[in-house]
Amino acid sequence: MANEDINEDYPVEIHEYLSTFENSIGAVDEMLKTMMSVSRNELLQKLDPLEQAKVDLVSAYTLNSMFWVYLATQGVNPKEHPVKQELERIRVYMNRVKEITDKKKAAKLDRGAASRFVKNALWEPKPKKASKVANKGKSKN
Repeated sequence: MANEDINEDYPVEIHEYLSTFENSIGAVDEMLKTMMSVSRNELLQKLDPLEQAKVDLVSAYTLNSMFWVYLATQGVNPKEHPVKQELERIRVYMNRVKEITDKKKAAKLDRGAASRFVKNALWEPKPKKASKVANKGKSKN
């Protein structure tokens, strides 16, 4: 925005912050339009249960976060409002889903391959009987 577009209803110092905020609101609006273009049932049918849980949690967290911002703009302290407990509850469930996802991604132990790897990696001395027979054969020649 050019300086001549600045409205005199607010201090000039916060103009950059307001421009950034306006751009962020525009980005959120575009994301919401994209999400709302597909029906929720269609979206959830294409996802596995874990992905469905992620979508539900992100949606709930986003709505509660927006309500948090609304309360702050209305002069209400959101830290003293029940929305804080709701956000914390959602965060706990998000951590649970993350743990489940991490467990799925973790490498599984193939016991057979691990035992072969260890067996082949260990040093095994040669049998003593075979080495004595070999030595006797060499001395006779």
